[in-house]
Amino acid sequence: MASENMTEVAVGGAVLAVAAAFVIYAGQVSGFSGTAPEYELRASFRSADGIDVGTDVRLAGVKVGRVTDMQLDPETYRARAVFTVREDIEVPDDSALAISSEGLLGGNFVEILPGGSPFYFAAGDEIEFTQGSVSLIALLTKFIAGDDTGGEASE
Repeated sequence: MASENMTEVAVGGAVLAVAAAFVIYAGQVSGFSGTAPEYELRASFRSADGIDVGTDVRLAGVKVGRVTDMQLDPETYRARAVFTVREDIEVPDDSALAISSEGLLGGNFVEILPGGSPFYFAAGDEIEFTQGSVSLIALLTKFIAGDDTGGEASE
């Protein structure tokens, strides 16, 4: 009887340890863990397919922030994004943003393409140079339809 109780306690402890590890992991992935202070920047995209609140913001492939808000601007019909960047990362004020893909089956992320300016964005500034997402379906349709603009020269 005592060995059954010890087995139950051991299994219960293992379940609690796995649950605690999952909560810690979920907090880190979602950005709710105690991370470095961040500041907000803004941007406007013609097309923001594939990004939403919580999407990674990366610089040189390293996660430096996340998207915190996405709205449609009713005057310009552009997607307005608010995102954070770690406070220890200074983004040059001639930098650009692009929505990039992790691959054919991977998700999208916001990529900071740093410029060379000696001046940096401050909290609340807007990055004006943006490149929206590219639709994979549109590219495949062009390829299948045989759209060869600038391809071979005809005789």
